[in-house]
Amino acid sequence: QVQLVESGGGLVQAGGSLRLSCAASRGIASNNAMGWYRQAPGKQRELVATETNGGTTQYADAVKGRFTISRDNAKNTVDLQMNSLKPEDTAVYYCNLRYFGGNYWGQGTQVTVSS
Repeated sequence: QVQLVESGGGLVQAGGSLRLSCAASRGIASNNAMGWYRQAPGKQRELVATETNGGTTQYADAVKGRFTISRDNAKNTVDLQMNSLKPEDTAVYYCNLRYFGGNYWGQGTQVTVSS
């Protein structure tokens, strides 16, 4: 089992910045990806950004150029720096860790962007 603990959500005005952090309770030796998904009210959960332990990143088109994911394999952490936030970024953001042996989610952290 792996526990994921998120922090850093909150309320921010449009154009502002927030940084989300996620810490895993242990590392995964095999190939894996850590990252962030989000779910807005009435919508499906969607990928925001992920990074593999080898450093390959993937971003949703909606956040490219505004969000940056960064991972520290030694510390089992992944952060999401969110700049130029828009009201449509409002959602619950979930940390995710997936590998061949499992798929884990954090409890979610609310991000609210006011216009």
